Amino acid sequence: MKIERSLVRRTVAVAAAGATALVLAACGGADDGGSDGSAGHDGHSAAASATASPTPSASASDAQGGHNAADVAFAKGMIPHHRQAVEMADLAPGRAGSPEVEKLAAEIKKAQDPEIRTLSGWLTAWGEEVPAEGAAMDHSSHGMEGMDGMMTDQEMRGLEDASGEAFDTAFLELMVKHHEGALAMAETERADGAFAPARKMAAQIITSQSAEIERMNGLLGKG
Repeated sequence: MKIERSLVRRTVAVAAAGATALVLAACGGADDGGSDGSAGHDGHSAAASATASPTPSASASDAQGGHNAADVAFAKGMIPHHRQAVEMADLAPGRAGSPEVEKLAAEIKKAQDPEIRTLSGWLTAWGEEVPAEGAAMDHSSHGMEGMDGMMTDQEMRGLEDASGEAFDTAFLELMVKHHEGALAMAETERADGAFAPARKMAAQIITSQSAEIERMNGLLGKG
């Protein structure tokens, strides 16, 4: 009799343990995939993974600040290019023979001075070196060898020594060439750049300097 009672107690205990396990499993299933609006363990893991491991493209974009090598080349090339245009424009007062040429020179300086500051600010923000005053353009950085329209030292000295009609002709011819170089650089930025403000500036340069080329050719009698 004692043996039978002992077997009965064991049987009841095993049954009770089994029932408890089933209840716990059911509760766990409800927590993980229930419809009470709370996230289950799988949901938390997925969210944590998404937060901790952003996509490679997003990480690269953040690290680059939204710009690429073409944007850097554009800024580093356009700064000395604009500086030379301003230097040429500064020669017009006292040398130009016509008010139209002097007015054009003033407008070129007014447009390009602020762009130099903007381009310099971008390079500083990107951790890049701003070209020093008087620095030559790095043609290898943007693949524009012979296409940038930069004046040689001899051409600049010739412009400094000219006056009246001779200055007007030299200034207009050299500035057309200079602008054409800027257009080529801006077209490259529009095609290859990633930084939206730089691409916008490139588009503005294309529009404004194309109009100035047409205007200068008209003054030269080529229109």
